Amino acid sequence: MTKKVAPKARGKSDIKRTQILTASTKLFTKHGYAATSMDLIAKHAEVSKQTVYSHFGNKDELFAAAIEQKCDSYQILEFDFDNLNEPKKALLTLAHRFLTMLISKEACAVHKICAFEAVSHPTLSELFYQAGPEKITNEVAELMRLFNERKMLDIKNTHFAALQFLNMIKGEVWMRVEFNTIHQVSQKEIDEYLLSSVELFMRGYAF
Repeated sequence: MTKKVAPKARGKSDIKRTQILTASTKLFTKHGYAATSMDLIAKHAEVSKQTVYSHFGNKDELFAAAIEQKCDSYQILEFDFDNLNEPKKALLTLAHRFLTMLISKEACAVHKICAFEAVSHPTLSELFYQAGPEKITNEVAELMRLFNERKMLDIKNTHFAALQFLNMIKGEVWMRVEFNTIHQVSQKEIDEYLLSSVELFMRGYAF
């Protein structure tokens, strides 16, 4: 029997970093990028401005880190890759996790911020894309590579497959949430759509 090791206690530095990221995420999504200063973030994180800069060199770096942390919190790719032998189950889990993150209040707010402030802050959209969509796409592409390597699915271009899968999952649900339409897709419809999409994807890449 393997002896369980107690999780290592987080140091003060890690705790302060988390406080800063949590505060910055709330402020960026509430006030936008331009209106959120490092002073305001320090105040809400209950740390000094110097502490904020000791963890993050500038606001751009903090913005990117906040996005990455938020994406990671949804544990989209948290699988036991050594025992990954049911692609349908894994893809369906991935689909639900990804869509849940995509239609979250924070994700929608950041998307609108990047679109609104793209002219005044041209690097903002690039930071968002690298920390969010690009990172997730690369991670999903790695999952596709494993499916191909283990002869579960016939995927030659894993990057294309990742993009196809993620964009198919967005579907009507994301559009209605993004545009805040009166009618929203029900959970039953979401479940049916995701299952149908996963099955379609698997048929397309079947051996």
